[in-house]
Amino acid sequence: MGFGGDLKYSHDALLKLQDWELRLLETVKKFMVMRVKSDKEYASTLQNLCNQVDKESACQLDYISNVSKSWLLVVQQTEQLSKIMKTHAEDLNSGPLHRLTMMIKDKQQVKKSFVGVHQQIEAEMYKVTKTELEKLKSSYRQLIKEVNSAKEKYKEAVAKGRETEKAKDRCEKATMKLHMLHNQYVLALKGAQLHQHQYYDTTLPLLLDSLQKMQEEMIKALKGILDEYSEITSLVTEEIVNVHKEIQTSVEQIDPNSEYNDFIDTHRSSEVVEQEIEFDTSLLEENENLQANEIMWNNLTAESLQVMLKTVIEELMQTQQTLLSKEELVLELEKKIEESSKTCEKKSDVVLLLSQKQALEELKQTVQQLRCSEAKFAAQKELLEQKVQENDGKEPPPVVNYEEDARSVTSMDKKDKVSRFDTIRHSIAGIIRSPKSMLGSSSFFDVISTTEKPLAEQDWYHGAIPRIEAQELLKQQGDFLVRESHGKPGEYVLSVFSDGQRRHFIIQYADNQYRFEGTGFPTIPQLIEHHYTTKQVITKKSGVVLLNPVVKDKKWVLNHEDVTLGELLGKGNFGEVYKGTLKDKTTVAVKTCKEDLPQELKIKFLSEARILKQYDHPNIVKLIGVCTQRQPIYIVMELVPGGDFLSFLRKKKDELKTKQLVKFSLDAASGMAYLESKNCIHSPLQEMSKSGAGL
Repeated sequence: MGFGGDLKYSHDALLKLQDWELRLLETVKKFMVMRVKSDKEYASTLQNLCNQVDKESACQLDYISNVSKSWLLVVQQTEQLSKIMKTHAEDLNSGPLHRLTMMIKDKQQVKKSFVGVHQQIEAEMYKVTKTELEKLKSSYRQLIKEVNSAKEKYKEAVAKGRETEKAKDRCEKATMKLHMLHNQYVLALKGAQLHQHQYYDTTLPLLLDSLQKMQEEMIKALKGILDEYSEITSLVTEEIVNVHKEIQTSVEQIDPNSEYNDFIDTHRSSEVVEQEIEFDTSLLEENENLQANEIMWNNLTAESLQVMLKTVIEELMQTQQTLLSKEELVLELEKKIEESSKTCEKKSDVVLLLSQKQALEELKQTVQQLRCSEAKFAAQKELLEQKVQENDGKEPPPVVNYEEDARSVTSMDKKDKVSRFDTIRHSIAGIIRSPKSMLGSSSFFDVISTTEKPLAEQDWYHGAIPRIEAQELLKQQGDFLVRESHGKPGEYVLSVFSDGQRRHFIIQYADNQYRFEGTGFPTIPQLIEHHYTTKQVITKKSGVVLLNPVVKDKKWVLNHEDVTLGELLGKGNFGEVYKGTLKDKTTVAVKTCKEDLPQELKIKFLSEARILKQYDHPNIVKLIGVCTQRQPIYIVMELVPGGDFLSFLRKKKDELKTKQLVKFSLDAASGMAYLESKNCIHSPLQEMSKSGAGL
């Protein structure tokens, strides 16, 4: 009976369990604090009584009787009792109470670590088995359409007897892209299948067993603390001895090995049939040349398969090297903990080892994740090697018999050409308005970049801006900035312009240190400051040096703390729109971007802000700022109290006078003319004018 085998689907119950235990420990701590205070006060009261008796005795006659001698012994023993009580209170404070405080912090860290690792492996599971496969399938379907279209055009060209080579080349390129993507999909599918099995069979159970192990270790430590508490507070009187016998009995009943049996029985996970990840055969409905779960080897993919195999082998070797070093660290830490355990004099001293044991469990989680990656790369390597070895020394077969296609097309009728033109236009919803709805914009203070300030306040930190926008800001040798990764939220990326290229380096975080490949630092600002001031290369292989920090445009930068969200105004294409308030009490409209949107939609969301930065006109809603320091991203705009203009006109149509309508038309036309001068097409107004719904 254990967490890993019985609680795979009881995550919420486990979180509640940890919260309940933390509340229990806080109650125990509060009790011990009050007990220390009570014992000290009692000892002080006894000592004051003894001191008072001594003063009164000095005023009495010199006559000494047997009663007075007995009384003197009573006072002396009472004073001794005071000293004992004081000593017990100090021992209780420095012993069990101190260790209990440490244990609460360790237990909070255990919960935080468990939640973090669980979120990480859940996110990785979803990414590998859902997001990446869906993206590949979408591209797969699109490429099949392109291949079929290219074949049709080739047949038309053959029938007309002109530009056949050009059409043939396009057809071949489209087919090559499809087959290469097919191979990528097969490999990704293989990796996802293995990742899913590893997740449910090994990764998640190991995490849960690790949590149970730490929980049981803490139960063991708590038992030691309560045992020591019992020893310190135990007195020699028969009544108190009996009370503490009951306490000792209750403490002895604590058994870490059976502590969670009832909890497991109550929240035991029901059996869920895991859905196998299979090749989506619907992808092959319009193409008979591709086979499910088969690597395609032909004249279009043979070379790319060699490159794929080399890449997978390199990744496998790197993973194996990292795994070996982590396994060595596990052995070293286990040995260190074992040696430290031998030196523990008291039962409650095991609390001192909890942080090391938690570090060991986290290291074991890392090892398991590396083993999962190793197995995935090994499986992909085997798949590729098998296909390459099967065809070693053979000439890759051609994909399409163009001569046969040309003969079959002679009997077909010629088809008319169809031209398609894509219209690209900017769409900025709701930017035309009347002058009466204008509000003022906020002003912001410049921030001086120092390593003492948090990352969000650094001039060169641009928050969650898209990769493409970051690249546009890097223009000359040594330009650099730091941003949050869109593909992996929570990770940070250094973007640098070097030798005519824009390079992107993920900032590594391990053992509470940030680094690239050299010295680690406790914060990202310290890491960047080090490379910037010393001109030390980011990596030896790249040779990149930081020369010029690219400062963010403070005119438009807002922190999330500067904006207080209010009532929900509506929902847009990218997220909700709220009424908000700035620190200076200015009322604004706040557009939010959903955190789970695909990266391309997040980029499109921020493009609206980039466009609005260019506009300044009385009849255009003003951009006040953008919050990109963390997720979710906000676009803060001037609030139009009247709301949607078209809805306003429909609602007030019976109240508005001709003069007002003419003024509204003039305002809207003025805003549209301004947009026209900026080469911007406002699509909602354009559609209204087409349908006759405009002013």
